[in-house]
Amino acid sequence: MDELDRQLIGVLRRDARASISQLASDLGWSRTTVRARLGRLQQTGEIVGFSVVLREDMLSEPVRGLMMIAIEGRGTDRIIRQLQGQTEVRRIHSTNGRWDVIVEIGTDTLERFDQVLFQIRRLEGVTASETSLLLSTRKDS
Repeated sequence: MDELDRQLIGVLRRDARASISQLASDLGWSRTTVRARLGRLQQTGEIVGFSVVLREDMLSEPVRGLMMIAIEGRGTDRIIRQLQGQTEVRRIHSTNGRWDVIVEIGTDTLERFDQVLFQIRRLEGVTASETSLLLSTRKDS
């Protein structure tokens, strides 16, 4: 992926529904260039899909946060399977560094958020965690 691909992705992050013509205009490229680059990014798997975030999604889960988790030994796959079964877990990211997994959590109340954290901390093999509440979300390109 080069700088032009990153520029295209930046515009798509602002408006994933933008037409080829609008993307070309925003980027100062030809429609042929945009279509070719977009097609290649999809074909190579760099772009795997498009999504919509509804206001309702934010209202139904006003308490959102990120939980960083350290896992003992080789238990990561087992713990990820257990996390996938929790309805409040929105996304699970593997990572490097101090934390093995970062989990996005969404609940309707702080009390329920606390319960989810407690359940995750009790999973066998979880050795440490750190959680940050998401106070506001801004989308920058």
